[in-house]
Amino acid sequence: MEQQLTSGASNRIIPILRALRTSLIFVYTVLLSLLLLRRRLSPSQHSSKRRREEEDTLRRRALAEDLDVSFGNDHRLRCSNSLFVGPGSHAVFCRSWVPVSGDLKGILLIIHGLNEHGGRYADFARQLTSCNFGVYAMDWIGHGGSDGLHGYVPSLDHVVADTGAFLEKIKSENPGIPCFLFGHSTGGAVVLKAASYTHIEEMLEGIVLTSPALRVKPAHPIVGAMAPIFSVVAPKLQFKGANKRGIPVSRDPAALLAKYSDPLVYTGPIRVRTGHEILRISSYLMRSFRSVTVPFFVLHGTADKVTDPLASQDLYNEAASKFKEIKLYDGFLHDLLFEPEREEIGQDIINWMEKRLSASFGNVDNIW
Repeated sequence: MEQQLTSGASNRIIPILRALRTSLIFVYTVLLSLLLLRRRLSPSQHSSKRRREEEDTLRRRALAEDLDVSFGNDHRLRCSNSLFVGPGSHAVFCRSWVPVSGDLKGILLIIHGLNEHGGRYADFARQLTSCNFGVYAMDWIGHGGSDGLHGYVPSLDHVVADTGAFLEKIKSENPGIPCFLFGHSTGGAVVLKAASYTHIEEMLEGIVLTSPALRVKPAHPIVGAMAPIFSVVAPKLQFKGANKRGIPVSRDPAALLAKYSDPLVYTGPIRVRTGHEILRISSYLMRSFRSVTVPFFVLHGTADKVTDPLASQDLYNEAASKFKEIKLYDGFLHDLLFEPEREEIGQDIINWMEKRLSASFGNVDNIW
């Protein structure tokens, strides 16, 4: 009698196929429900949602404007807030810290990370201005005092475009002053992509990346597979399964408390479109390391559980940039500029920018 050689395999495969079918039916049901829900919303309901989002934007903008980042009686620097209308016609909230002396070595434009805002970098700005660097910070769309639903980013390409346009504005207002871009976490991914465009790279002396989001993976493979669909069907839906708030980002308890009690920091579950955009830009950058030519300094903590320090090492190894540097901080976590050693890290960044300026212009102390 012949043996049925496929019986064992069938016993293993059939439960898998059943589970897959159940998962697909569930996903289909959820998608259909979301589509029907969207169609059932009346014009008045859509108008009500828009009004609530606008009210939330105005509330956050008022908080951003009231935030004191001027260091009281420190008369050595001048602080200001402004609104910049980006290429997508949305208002972007911006800050600046400039030494009163006016003798600028250079300017650093800060692009913050996911869910935070530029005002959090005030201490770093003070350290920079004390070394005669001007500092600007821009809140992403949906973040801080900028337009948009809190925590929602319809496209990170919008943030890239805003970064390029705001940098161009800074250059036009400060002719002849060398400019750098700084990006943290997903802001680092934004900065790296922005610098891949020739017209932006030509405006820069270099970029600084702290804990850049370069190799981001979904919480589960099915999440990665369904993200493109859900990002279209229910882009603003909050996805609790991807929330990483429980992961420590600093070894300084006071810094953690300040971050998660800040009303301008988004602490809710990540929105579906925002998560998809992070996966999309990360995938693009991972394929593009060899084409990176901009001078850069990448910094990463080896104990970072949010973004991958090995991806930063890969960027350094593969990039075609002639002027590049990496520094890995043993045991440090994700928010490097909010670690107990933040002054040391800030000084490392300043030293690198001065070294870059020296390489470009000669003795940096004697050219202004």
